[in-house]
Amino acid sequence: MHPGSSRLAPEWQQWLAENLAQGAAPDEVATALLSAGVSEEVARAEVAAADQHPFVRAARGIARRYARMESLMDVYSELHRQAGHHRTVEKRAGLSPEEFFTRYYFGHRPVVLQGLMEDWPALRRWSLDYFRDTCGEAEVEIMSGRDSNPNHSFEHDRHRSTVRMAEFLRMIAEAGETNDFYMVPRNDNWQRDGLRPLREDVRAPRGIIDPSLDPPSMTLLLGPAGTLTPLHHDRMNVLLAQVLGRKHVKLIPSFQPHRVYPRDGTFSHVDASNPDPSRHSAFQEAHMVEVVLEPGELIFIPVGWWHWVRALDVSATVTFHHFQIPEGNTLMVLPP
Repeated sequence: MHPGSSRLAPEWQQWLAENLAQGAAPDEVATALLSAGVSEEVARAEVAAADQHPFVRAARGIARRYARMESLMDVYSELHRQAGHHRTVEKRAGLSPEEFFTRYYFGHRPVVLQGLMEDWPALRRWSLDYFRDTCGEAEVEIMSGRDSNPNHSFEHDRHRSTVRMAEFLRMIAEAGETNDFYMVPRNDNWQRDGLRPLREDVRAPRGIIDPSLDPPSMTLLLGPAGTLTPLHHDRMNVLLAQVLGRKHVKLIPSFQPHRVYPRDGTFSHVDASNPDPSRHSAFQEAHMVEVVLEPGELIFIPVGWWHWVRALDVSATVTFHHFQIPEGNTLMVLPP
């Protein structure tokens, strides 16, 4: 099955190797080749050669290991369903730090926390006018021109631009509902001196987030209604605090990657706004839960959990990554 000696087109060689590696019977793939117009002699010879090729045999072993992992993930999914966690995201008020860490952080479950932002000046002060009055002259980095590129989430460097905060606020005020521009976490805006007044309006949720509020372990998300973050997962636990406006959040467990069609490391091929069952049939089996995050609420998104987020209003959000535990945040290491 050397590419130079095979009588099949390269795309058919790849198809043949993939199907044999995933356990398809040689007679079955030979029949498919015959149906595609390949002669019986070529089909039988190519299947026999591929079936014994060391690359395909090695791929079979890898496929078996993945199958075992998927089987274990399906067990987790079934236990998740039996526990009823697939129905909704809990909203909890008065939750102690001990219960948060035991039940949700170490339990690897999302939760919406209420009542932990009541001491935030930001919750009373933040508005577009306040941002303009306190930080209007600061330079900030945003992502712009997103509507012209459906792959903007993967080609983010093409969309970076630097503007004065006052100009960005004008864009937000005049745009209405749009996904064309957004201040996303891929910047160091929160660390800049020009946004210091906003940092001073934020408080660490007691007992959950490190009270030092180290700026590099936080981010600011700001944009108009309609900004959308496609289905993806983060490589660490995140606590997301909604200060201004509302956000619609969809979540899928970390142990269901085989149902969300991963793409480019941390993203999904699925358009969670409008899933296509003909292209992504397994997505229909994913345990997707939805919640609207209101101002003053925080949502804990466990490491690896898939999430899709859409702003329903002009929205300002602060994220925290430095949890108050001795071991520090748990990181997910992805292959290159």
